[in-house]
Amino acid sequence: MRILYLDCFSGISGDMTVGALRDLGVDESVFHEAVAALGLGSEIHLHFERGQRQGISGSRFHVHAHDTHSHSHHGHGEEGHHSHDGHEETAHIHGRSYRQICDLLEHSSLKPEVKARASAVFHRIAVAEAKIHGVPVGEIGFHEVGAADSIGDIVAACAGIHSLGPLAIESSALVEGTGWIECAHGRFPLPAPATLEILAGIPLRQVAEGVEFITPTGAAILAEFATRFGPMGEMRIERTGYGIGTRDTAPRPNVLRAILGENGAPDASEADEISQIETNLDDITPELAGAAMQKLFQAGALDVFFTAAQMKKNRPGFVMTVLCKPKLTDEMSRILLTETSAFGVRILAARRYKLRREFRDVETPYGKVRIKLGFLGDDLVQAAPEFESCRAVAELAGVSVRDVHLAAWIGTTPAPE
Repeated sequence: MRILYLDCFSGISGDMTVGALRDLGVDESVFHEAVAALGLGSEIHLHFERGQRQGISGSRFHVHAHDTHSHSHHGHGEEGHHSHDGHEETAHIHGRSYRQICDLLEHSSLKPEVKARASAVFHRIAVAEAKIHGVPVGEIGFHEVGAADSIGDIVAACAGIHSLGPLAIESSALVEGTGWIECAHGRFPLPAPATLEILAGIPLRQVAEGVEFITPTGAAILAEFATRFGPMGEMRIERTGYGIGTRDTAPRPNVLRAILGENGAPDASEADEISQIETNLDDITPELAGAAMQKLFQAGALDVFFTAAQMKKNRPGFVMTVLCKPKLTDEMSRILLTETSAFGVRILAARRYKLRREFRDVETPYGKVRIKLGFLGDDLVQAAPEFESCRAVAELAGVSVRDVHLAAWIGTTPAPE
């Protein structure tokens, strides 16, 4: 399958991501059309130019926003931070709130997949900010990330990735510098608080270099798209692109490298690594097993299920199996060992292949219902109404869930020719 590997040897920011995608071969019109779809008119415009850092040539992405002070990206400072050495980069004053950004994206003419991904990236940032400031997510006001230029970065990055077609995105291990940054809320040590929250569960180490390598926007893009972090696996290289920043970050060039290639997995599928954790149980009540199952799901398990089994001493019992992301393996194991009667667990590494999934709304006589679509390459092979969406529509319309479910199926099924 196709892989986009992001080599973040000098960190990642939103504008460097877009620059790398452009240098990789994504047509410039993709980014212009996506930003234009926001309907911001003359408030924002963008352009690309060639740049070079320590002998590496690549593409630089600039977004000019006219709703704030005159601004040009500075590689790792596009969120409006002050640099570590005290020289102020552009500090935005007028940003949009999270609710305003959600409304802007919802009413844009972006492609549904791009809109969904951009919304998810902003949601990650909002959740991080909400935790830091101790307020509900809906009340978050973005000072820097809410500025038009940062909105342009995220939307352009999502559109560029989408234009490459079905692929898995992987990343190198992340490094962050040391020192301090100045932002709208004060002076903070690196990593920036929002960056640290967004990268929870992702490998990160600091190096003794006084530079902010990873911005919150770059962190959120990686957290949303990347499925694996570590050295580049075996792949047939198709092409390489470089996104150039404007800072001097010697000895590291201020560059993000993007590598596109094939890893030999079946075409038109999505793949990721998961952990499969199992334990045999024959002395736990159904109530306690159910409570453990609920706690595992709350902690982020992908799936939890029980399989009947014949245990030692002729006792009937079951195998409890948990599927989760590798980063949650220790936490899931801990829950199994503390919430059940297990004295040990088995941990297996597994590779999962999935259909590419998209979500769309279909009109029914009772209201809009969300459906899940499964694609094998460009071929639609699965479609199913989302049960919770059907139930919510049924309650509002005062009809049975079955009626809404059937109507959604009819709306999903193509009419015969």
